[in-house]
Amino acid sequence: MLVGTRNGRCHISHDAALTWTACAGPEGQALGFYFDRTSGGRILFAATDKGIWRSDDRGQTWARKTNGLPSPNIQGFAGGSNEASGRIILYCTVPSKDEGGAFTGGVFRSTDRGETWQSAMGEGINTGTKTADQWAYGPVAQYRQILTTDADPRTVYALNTSTGFHPPHHETVYRSDDAGRTWQATYFQDPRFERYNVAPNYVTVSVGQSLKGGGTPFGAAICNSDPNRLILVWSQSYITHDGGDSWFNGDTYVAPGHEAKPGCAWACTGLVVTTTWHYYIDPFEANRHYIAYTDIGMARSLDAGQTWIWWDRNTWAPWRNTCYEIAFDPDVPGRIWGAFSDVHDIPNDNIISERHSHKRPGGVCISRDFGASWQAEAEGIGPKPVTSIVLDPKSPRGRRTLYAGVFDEGVYKSIDDGKTWTLKTNGLGDPKNMRVSRVLLGADGTLFAMVCAKRLAQGQPLMSEGVGLYRSSDGAETWEKVNPPKAGLFLYPKDFSVHPTDSNAILVGTCDANWDDRSGGLYRTDDGGRSWRRIGRQGRQTFGGYFHPQRDGWIYMTLTEGAPGAGLWLSRDDGQTWQAFDELPFSNVQRLTFDPSDDGVMYVTTFGGSVWRGPVAPR
Repeated sequence: MLVGTRNGRCHISHDAALTWTACAGPEGQALGFYFDRTSGGRILFAATDKGIWRSDDRGQTWARKTNGLPSPNIQGFAGGSNEASGRIILYCTVPSKDEGGAFTGGVFRSTDRGETWQSAMGEGINTGTKTADQWAYGPVAQYRQILTTDADPRTVYALNTSTGFHPPHHETVYRSDDAGRTWQATYFQDPRFERYNVAPNYVTVSVGQSLKGGGTPFGAAICNSDPNRLILVWSQSYITHDGGDSWFNGDTYVAPGHEAKPGCAWACTGLVVTTTWHYYIDPFEANRHYIAYTDIGMARSLDAGQTWIWWDRNTWAPWRNTCYEIAFDPDVPGRIWGAFSDVHDIPNDNIISERHSHKRPGGVCISRDFGASWQAEAEGIGPKPVTSIVLDPKSPRGRRTLYAGVFDEGVYKSIDDGKTWTLKTNGLGDPKNMRVSRVLLGADGTLFAMVCAKRLAQGQPLMSEGVGLYRSSDGAETWEKVNPPKAGLFLYPKDFSVHPTDSNAILVGTCDANWDDRSGGLYRTDDGGRSWRRIGRQGRQTFGGYFHPQRDGWIYMTLTEGAPGAGLWLSRDDGQTWQAFDELPFSNVQRLTFDPSDDGVMYVTTFGGSVWRGPVAPR
């Protein structure tokens, strides 16, 4: 067995991974390995971003094999060998360049076990050196992934970045059946292409186009026994069983009885990869479920989560990247308010570290048809990301009081069903930090708001100004801070919850402020913030803690972004001891929703893994 490690070393095991030995020779980040099936002693190959090496003695010694390559900087590597034919072919890709108007680099092959390499940029593959339009990924196509099989090493696929939007400049999957002497494009993703051969998904039917970005997939793989079977993975996945003549979706399919068109329902295969902030079950019709998403905004279900309907250009909110939260009218079925934003990941590290821009807008919308369509009717609320929205159920019908958290501005209040809004920041945050990331309303009417962490710039320390948990007892007219008295303890809070019957009992999830800090964890107060104690820590970044609404003493703790083990934990004794949900196969966990019709079931929202349905306690 061969493996590559993050420190840029390759290791080999001859005893089924019981022990490992560093390989003397290969250096750099590993890209791939190959075992020659035509060699009796199993000749080995290791490819890294710094070269290709061969071992003829089962990994004891290694020799560099890059003769004929224009660059030692390898981007992709694959090998195929067939004992019956005695054929072995290696392929690699190196950076493409424009040298005096001529294309160099790209795909290379070796038929002599790496002793020499020849260009495999045959007829039909993109060798242009100029951008075709403004949507080009670059002026020269880069070939970052290469795939072949032992079944027939002559069949090879090369995946490229685009030099323009439309074919033949688009990003595609090139196929060759003669080891790269001739090529043909097999992948035409956008429905506007003449040779469109990818099955529609919820994006293409809703907006009439694909979410093309011009780059190569995050990952690609081929069936070693059948060169006609491939899978590509982006934010969606695509699979072919016929060598690229046609492609189908690996993550969703049209629900039975539906036609692929805007507003139709889709079923999920379980392969989903984007962030979810909340999962909702409609308070009037339990078969209606909702997901607040990053990147794809909002989805709704009419059959209790069996199939889902994504919004389209005629029904979505003006700020369609992210729905952070929704609030239901307690008396009017179908009336829902939503917090929307074109900035995602608040309050996670992409935003706090300043890696992602947070300058894009957001706003509040209303739906009167159970989330089927959304309208922006709010006045007086700034065009900044709206991260949270709550409704006071005691306010009169038709004149509901709502509160909205707005990133970089504070908390807004409406007393007329969300039509007009007023900023309420007396005592809240600091002029240097008004990043409200969450608003909650306690059962007794106490209002809470969290101001999340902030850095002045990437690489700078976390600020102490403004950040923390705040409380208002007068409808947001004034605010007081309820942080622990110890300075710096809540420099990086992520989320909080309030006990369903006692607003003095609060849970706050916090993260370590830096690599030397170990103050992060789950904190609890039972006296309204006069005293705090840490009741849980299982990693550097605790997202939040949540009370079970019916089971006294049950507290859940969630972790995101690098949890060293499980991302979800349960305490049945008010935080004294904890048990991990080891069976949950995704560790970046955010929030929980409990099924009101089944006290043994809950829904788990995640940072990057959509929603999981499972038991309320570890099995």
